[in-house]
Amino acid sequence: MTLDMRMTRRLPATPDDVFDAYTDAEKQKIWFSILDEKPGIVEIEVDLRVGGQQTAVWGPDPDNLFRETQTFLEIDRPHRLVTDSTGMSPDGRTMTTRVEITFEAVDDGTLMTVVHSGFPEPEVRDFFVNEVWVGALDRIEAFLVRGTEPADA
Repeated sequence: MTLDMRMTRRLPATPDDVFDAYTDAEKQKIWFSILDEKPGIVEIEVDLRVGGQQTAVWGPDPDNLFRETQTFLEIDRPHRLVTDSTGMSPDGRTMTTRVEITFEAVDDGTLMTVVHSGFPEPEVRDFFVNEVWVGALDRIEAFLVRGTEPADA
């Protein structure tokens, strides 16, 4: 049995803008820490092509870094993105999952739908539902609203 999650969020931008915010390394560097009071470490490299990889390393300090490598399996800009994702937590635990994201134009922006599958146990899936994806989508939304403007602008 595979454990999956599905989440949707309506975002205030075009599918092109949302897709780019999610896949462009420079934009990711902004939104990864846009809601943080104290900036941490964020390093991202993206080779956006089928078979290419995105590697992200982030965390509050050098001793507490998370690492995720996504391999792009399908890219249909700006409609769909499918990756295999291998993440490693600061304690060395690893997990490989599949992430499928669609970007659908709606009247007032884009409906971004995330289907994330392959979780090893319900507690891990629930953490991704309640913390990881909510946080990521909050950050992407803040970036789309604020862009590169300072937080107090």
